[in-house]
Amino acid sequence: MPQVLARAQPSVVTVLVAGGNGSGVVYTADGLILTNEHVVRGASDVEVAFADGRRVPGTVTATDPVTDLALVQPDRRDLPPAEFRTDLPQVGTLAVVVGSPLGFANTVTAGIISGLHREIPGSAVQSQALVDLIQTDAPISPGNSGGALLNAAGEVIGINVAYIPPQAGAVALGFAIPAATAVDIADQLQRSGRAQHAYAGLVPVPITPEIAAQLGLGDLEGVIVAAVAASGPAEQAGLAPGDVVTAVDGEPTPTPEDFLAALRPHSPSDVLTLTVTRPGQREREVELTLVDRPVTSNP
Repeated sequence: MPQVLARAQPSVVTVLVAGGNGSGVVYTADGLILTNEHVVRGASDVEVAFADGRRVPGTVTATDPVTDLALVQPDRRDLPPAEFRTDLPQVGTLAVVVGSPLGFANTVTAGIISGLHREIPGSAVQSQALVDLIQTDAPISPGNSGGALLNAAGEVIGINVAYIPPQAGAVALGFAIPAATAVDIADQLQRSGRAQHAYAGLVPVPITPEIAAQLGLGDLEGVIVAAVAASGPAEQAGLAPGDVVTAVDGEPTPTPEDFLAALRPHSPSDVLTLTVTRPGQREREVELTLVDRPVTSNP
């Protein structure tokens, strides 16, 4: 463990904003910091504290709320960039979290990789970011957001983003954005200031028992199309409010989070096959061509 920290800890920083703090990871040799969008939300200027004790001003250069990632440029360049490992870790392998929980800088916790491709139930109502995540039992607390999830070699395998608190009945349920997603989005933000995302042009909502009873859906699992964007991909594919999407490319989508996770690995212009049904009608397959997500839109 000391060798892991010696390699990675100088590349993990604290990001201080008005009223709180988060963590970040040095991404490039010129000092660019990768962190969570929710850490810097609403701020253009921040302060960045380093493992050697120095603090300097920083500027938020780009953000991506869809994946909850952001870039910060500090007024310092002599920084060691972290090494990112973009293939997914194996479940059961060592996981090390480095960050600043509750303001305690350079805090280290450890555990294992508990699961892959996780979605936080109910998160789609508030955010599209909390899907296709790495799950770990290494303790994560407020302030760890944006910090590093490391493997046994000291490589960054994820950017810590969320945890389920004990008052919700959870024990050691933390989540990180996979390094592959973080690197892809960071590179796009660095090049153009924005990231592209696959856009289906529909609003998925869960099938509650009340809705199932009202529409006569029985035990059907899927997401109901609550709305479609005018002239968007879903409308052009023939979908309409009230349709139920039960699968994407043959993979079941029992929740809105599952539907969002199915979109995450795709790019604009990709074609998806949606399995769709509607009360009183036969199941059908619909081809939907994704486009680049508008700046303000639903999935």
